Amino acid sequence: MTVLRDILLEAKNLAAIFEATGAEVVELDFLQISNVLLDLYGEDIRGRAFITNDPVYGEMMLRPDFTVPIVEQHMTNSVSPARYTYCGKVFRRQEEFPDRPREFLQVGYEIFDGAKPEKADAEVFSLVNEALSGIPVRIATGDIGILMSAVRSLSTSEPRKKALLRHIWRPDRFRTLLNQFSGLSSKLHTTEEFEDYNKIVDKFEIIGSRNVREIKERLQQIKLETETDPINSEEVKILDDILSLKDKCTEALRYLEKLSKKMPGIELTVENFAKRLTLLEKNGIKADLLDFEGSYGRTSMEYYDGFVFGFYSETHKELAPVATGGRYDALTERMGPGKKIPAVGAVLRPDLTLLLRENYHD
Repeated sequence: MTVLRDILLEAKNLAAIFEATGAEVVELDFLQISNVLLDLYGEDIRGRAFITNDPVYGEMMLRPDFTVPIVEQHMTNSVSPARYTYCGKVFRRQEEFPDRPREFLQVGYEIFDGAKPEKADAEVFSLVNEALSGIPVRIATGDIGILMSAVRSLSTSEPRKKALLRHIWRPDRFRTLLNQFSGLSSKLHTTEEFEDYNKIVDKFEIIGSRNVREIKERLQQIKLETETDPINSEEVKILDDILSLKDKCTEALRYLEKLSKKMPGIELTVENFAKRLTLLEKNGIKADLLDFEGSYGRTSMEYYDGFVFGFYSETHKELAPVATGGRYDALTERMGPGKKIPAVGAVLRPDLTLLLRENYHD
């Protein structure tokens, strides 16, 4: 049976692997100002966070993770390259999984390095793999950056691309929009209906924050959308091929290289994928045995926008991920503000790693 003393020792041993790289050990406040987190995560975080109110700072959250406050701290210093490691509690509401703990330790590692992003990806992944040595785990990897570059390459309007990119992490909404933009679902309105709306909107009593001008501008945007040609079916097929891709990394790379000939806009991200695999191989990771999923990370890693990975128990499939991580370049740009420093990181659960070690050796 695991006890807190043993979990703390496991956390210390995991953290030592990251500290050995020369990473700066950081400590962060338990309470975080919620508006920063809401701006970055969206309102969805309310369902996962414990919220309270402060008479001075207003709404506060018990930290649901470390990444955002570390980015906030780093962007103040703007030193690159930089490495950080940490160990501390995070807090999550568990309505969906009532048997899971509401507070638990996380050990993490973050690299901010704009010069060699693929090397940093390989370093973080390899260190996590080392930390979990001796534990039977299933490893999943993906690259949201490839999917995002494919969306940016579509031969369609910028508003459509922005809408799809905004919902990359919401697969159902993404699919609904893609069907709508590609003509697979019927248009919601006709041009004649919009003309009728514009005639009667002046007669409505406005309730809420939008005024008549803003409503008319929004109607015009929707009207322009209905008049835009559908997304090319071949491009939709390429998106679907990326989303449905499941194979070993080396085979996935070959397939994506073929797709890049049809959609040159993804060539750079596919080349970066190839560089990462080469670096992983140099670190002793067998890329031909590593799984790749084109859709991996879309439902649980909202601020990641590049390489993503997760380690899962092979023997206790009901457990939360033992470790997760990925690249989050856009997050640094949003918190800069406008100053982008490529970054990648990972978190591990010492309570789960200890549980699996004990069970594996019993």
